[in-house]
Amino acid sequence: MKTKKRIYEIIEKAREGDKASRIFDIFIIFLIMLNVLSVILESFQNLATTYNEIFRIFELFSITVFSIEIILRCYTSDLKCKRETKLRSLLAYIISPMAIIDLLAILPFYLPILIPIDLRFLRILRLTRILRVLKVNRYSRSLELIGKIIERKKSDLLVTTFITMLLLLLASSIMFYLENESQPESFPNIIASFWWAIATLTTVGYGDVYPITVLGKVVSGIIALLGIGLVALPTGIISSGFIEILEEKKGDSDKIRFCKYCGKPVDDEHFLQKKSHFRFHPNIISKKK
Repeated sequence: MKTKKRIYEIIEKAREGDKASRIFDIFIIFLIMLNVLSVILESFQNLATTYNEIFRIFELFSITVFSIEIILRCYTSDLKCKRETKLRSLLAYIISPMAIIDLLAILPFYLPILIPIDLRFLRILRLTRILRVLKVNRYSRSLELIGKIIERKKSDLLVTTFITMLLLLLASSIMFYLENESQPESFPNIIASFWWAIATLTTVGYGDVYPITVLGKVVSGIIALLGIGLVALPTGIISSGFIEILEEKKGDSDKIRFCKYCGKPVDDEHFLQKKSHFRFHPNIISKKK
């Protein structure tokens, strides 16, 4: 049990003073960055041909490391996802977003071994290796903060997404009926009109598809104006989430903990590291600044 707990501490985000865990985090992040660089370099045909063997060896090494990491995370899943049984803990971990990203990161290597697959499809599937960059989220506090904000504001973001999709559908439908007779090649159906609606609603305006009727231009202008406010909504929601979390952290930092026996202040890092000790020895009191 001690060995499992130590493995869990190492493969999870490093705590203050844990050198082994810090080295592991830095190694994984560095390996992820190299994998992204490898995918980019392989897009150059001359480099892919000249250094094909080096790319292949590096891919095998990366797959080995990431596979071992997944096995260790499954082994310690009952410590991360505490459930009634070990099997439920394992299932809870497997369906978690980070576990799915880990799986997709190594899937292109194992899939052709397990089932026959078209080589053209395999080349497309290998692009999923770029998902390895998302593994950095596990070791970055900043990315973790963004994840917490999205989790906290998911209902607001879902409502915004629903409204956006509804407006896209409405705009595409209206523009199809207004412009189809005048330019059937640009607005042949409602689905094809989605491209115009997206470009207009996001105020990008590529200019490849545009209305030519007077009524179509009026509707297009209204939709473009609505897009300015609608596209800004997710930004405002995420910004408010940042402000809320910063306010919460500021409130926590305003509290100073003192030891009852020595009277010295106890900082947050020390308190978190010795939390179990303080739980069973309640010698800590809090005061406001």
